[in-house]
Amino acid sequence: MRALCLDVDYSEDLIYRISLSQHQGASATSLPFADIFNAEPGTYPLSQNTAAIYQNSTDSKHFQRRDPSFHVVIPASASNDRFCKTLLSSFLLNYPPPTLVNFGENFTGDNWDKGSHAGKIKGVYNFLYGNSQVHDDDLVLVIDGYDVWFQLPPELLVKRYHTLIQDANRRLRKQYGMTAKQISFEGTKKSGTQMYEQSVVFGADKLCWPNAPNDPACASLPESTLPNDSYGKKTDQDPEGFNNRPKYLNSGTIIGPVSDVRTIYKRALEKVDQGFGAIGDQFVFAEIIGEQEYDRDLSNPNARNSWFLGLSGSLSPFQPSLPAARTVKNITLIPNQRYEYSIGLDYTSSLFQTMTHSGEDIRFITYDNVTSRSSSKRQNLPLDILTARPPYPSNDTLTILMTNNILPLSKSLDKLRSHGQNTWLSTPLATNLRSLTVPTLLHINGDKSLLDSWWPSVWFQPNARALLRQYMRTAQPFLWGTVAGQEQMWDMRGGRGGVWTSDGKWLEWGEICEGVEESVFGDGKGNWGEEEGDGRTLNSFGKQVTGKVVGDN
Repeated sequence: MRALCLDVDYSEDLIYRISLSQHQGASATSLPFADIFNAEPGTYPLSQNTAAIYQNSTDSKHFQRRDPSFHVVIPASASNDRFCKTLLSSFLLNYPPPTLVNFGENFTGDNWDKGSHAGKIKGVYNFLYGNSQVHDDDLVLVIDGYDVWFQLPPELLVKRYHTLIQDANRRLRKQYGMTAKQISFEGTKKSGTQMYEQSVVFGADKLCWPNAPNDPACASLPESTLPNDSYGKKTDQDPEGFNNRPKYLNSGTIIGPVSDVRTIYKRALEKVDQGFGAIGDQFVFAEIIGEQEYDRDLSNPNARNSWFLGLSGSLSPFQPSLPAARTVKNITLIPNQRYEYSIGLDYTSSLFQTMTHSGEDIRFITYDNVTSRSSSKRQNLPLDILTARPPYPSNDTLTILMTNNILPLSKSLDKLRSHGQNTWLSTPLATNLRSLTVPTLLHINGDKSLLDSWWPSVWFQPNARALLRQYMRTAQPFLWGTVAGQEQMWDMRGGRGGVWTSDGKWLEWGEICEGVEESVFGDGKGNWGEEEGDGRTLNSFGKQVTGKVVGDN
């Protein structure tokens, strides 16, 4: 199973290098939560005691749903050390327990990836459409399973998402205006709905791949919102991409309302059925946003991008729509076909730091350290991080579950090494020196060597094992935050220190990450749950996952 994952990673790198060589050749010539999702506030309050009790139960049929939930979905066919690093980072920051799609799946197709990328799309689609715990107004985050690290808490991710959506919709309203409708005897008037809205955010990439450079997936996308001199005079002129602003879709990170993300995956699955899945999910999702942007400009000639007049060929610059099916730059637009999916990109990397050719943009900075800040243009730590809950649990707020069998206290294993003050100011954080943002998560695609060289620099090292043990003992209610007065809920299935599979099975950390402890923790203390000899460890649902008790057969 692990060999398959490594094969997929290698093949993905291979197709990336091939597409990069093609690209070089071509180049050489917050709105409130309730407002966005129209969620009606519930009538049944959730006390922390009730939530903590329910968290340890797998039976959700008696629980009254109150507010939109937040789901984290990870397509992953097998576990390895890189996958477990992704899980660890999500646990320590109190993200909802992830749902794995395609876990245990053995892809045996004839394509370069053995069908895993098409399977990724199908797996997420099936989960979003077939799980009774997933609702239209929920928020869902879908991430790659083997190269993503969480850096900041979920409440920051959600608040930044709302801010990004608000800013993006303001830009769309300015560019495309409001919808118009005919009112009897009064002529055409503007209604209260803007022409296009954004609700879904993908990560932004510096290069367009593996699509052809003249495809709308590459040629039709809007310019980045970063300053056009972010990399000096040669900004956006680097054929290798290092000095380019991110403006292309990357499929490894996506966040949005379930209803809209579900619709995007439905369209992606249609493309898979048409044979495009063999190229990869990156190609499929890039096509979808390319078609969206091309159709927007074709239908709104007064707002079209400057590139469009050069691509439109014989089409009149004022032709409002295609009169019949026609292929334009490798994309066929069909009348009455839906192309609008409310997709936009995270240009500033405030949510998702896509690492393609961005290694030199990132520094790990401790913001109360003058020396480390000298290379960061001396920007201050963003206010939302300054006011967030501290990175390390404090003794006066740590609640230990009254169950002796859940990771008994240990002086040697639970002691935290010196980490300075318990503030984000004294915590090393990966910072983008170009956009001056501290991303909520890092998507380390491109140069995979960073997955090993950067791991010791993340803020929770070298205390990862002790922090994970504390996390396992901490009672976590479903209510984890409030945005604009609207309570934010976790994935309502509960669970702590493990993952759900798409078919409803619960897998504990000790089950899914056994044998990779040294790579993940790097502390030489041995296998999880067996550091100090045999001892029984139960998960949050009371199931034994490691060790044994004297007298057991």
